[in-house]
Amino acid sequence: MSTKLFLQYPECGTCRKAAKWLKQNDVSVESRDITTDNPTKKELAAWIKKSGLPVAAFFNTSGRIYREENLKDTVKSASESELIDILASNGMLVKRPLVIGDDFVLKGFNEEEWFKKLK
Repeated sequence: MSTKLFLQYPECGTCRKAAKWLKQNDVSVESRDITTDNPTKKELAAWIKKSGLPVAAFFNTSGRIYREENLKDTVKSASESELIDILASNGMLVKRPLVIGDDFVLKGFNEEEWFKKLK
């Protein structure tokens, strides 16, 4: 089984909880701080496609930048390509944590879902 990519923001409580869960469950991941190593447009496009979710689902809608930039309306009207450009501009806009596997993407921390995919 290949190593999975774990994208997180170390200051985020949910991300810390997810990291602890990964360690307790002996899940091998390559950890990446989404604020210092922001996902590229190419990575985001691939992950969104692999997830089967709409691009809007990848926005951190409770984040300060999302609110300050008033992105709610933009997310509803912009093209997928434009939205990916916005996400790639700042890691704090991306919903986290993310776990990227060979054939799946886990968005947010849901213990039950993570257990099914990672154990």
